[in-house]
Amino acid sequence: MRDGAFPVHGYAMLRLLAVDDEVPALSELAYLLRQDARVEHVATASDSRTALRDMVQMITAGERLDGVFLDIRMPGLDGIDLARLIGGFPTPPRLVFVSAYDRAIQAFELEAVDYLLKPVRPERLAEAVRRIAAAVRPPSGEEIADVIPVELGGRTKFVARQDVCYAEAHGDYVRLHTIDASYLVRMSLAALERRWGPAGFIRAHRSTLVNARHVSELRFDSGRVVLQVGDETLPVSRRHTRQVREQLVRQFRSGAPADAR
Repeated sequence: MRDGAFPVHGYAMLRLLAVDDEVPALSELAYLLRQDARVEHVATASDSRTALRDMVQMITAGERLDGVFLDIRMPGLDGIDLARLIGGFPTPPRLVFVSAYDRAIQAFELEAVDYLLKPVRPERLAEAVRRIAAAVRPPSGEEIADVIPVELGGRTKFVARQDVCYAEAHGDYVRLHTIDASYLVRMSLAALERRWGPAGFIRAHRSTLVNARHVSELRFDSGRVVLQVGDETLPVSRRHTRQVREQLVRQFRSGAPADAR
């Protein structure tokens, strides 16, 4: 954490993406954002298609993206078109439009949290960052939704966390198992555990992460501990047996994910 940096409303510091086809303007915007103590990371993209690709990769890798600072006039897919695509995400990042042209009405129709005119003044940029920070604050007592995007024959499907029964490691990939399907995504099981562990996902084996909400039974079978998850019987390694038992007991007693107490 940088000197003077601080968490925002109990949330991790902001992770942002800046998009502008004018390299000097993009560099200046990224520089100013990085000076803000509330900002942890600023990625950049010089066109909308690159930005869209990068956003999907960030989500797939388990990286959080809180806000996008978006130029409007860009060749090909312009900022308004990109904003409409972003709005289709299950949990879209907050938008701030940055433009030399006044199209604020159209921007706010797309639910942007702010609209900045070029050249951007530092004090107005700071206000836009404040608005993003306020917008991403999790509602008190509510669970934050999370999804994983998966590619299926040229289509992107968003798999909701609560629908995943368990996940298995497959080299550099993870296979997500839901009640009626499975999906292969490029990320590590360790990264998925860091992301979903606080929501009640338990490491049962070095290659298996289980959603405690879908566990119907823990039992001994031929001298080993297993979990019943839907129609699947999943082994629990000796190393993880005690932790699994304790987390399941805590969850079922409280009726909430083990780490949400």
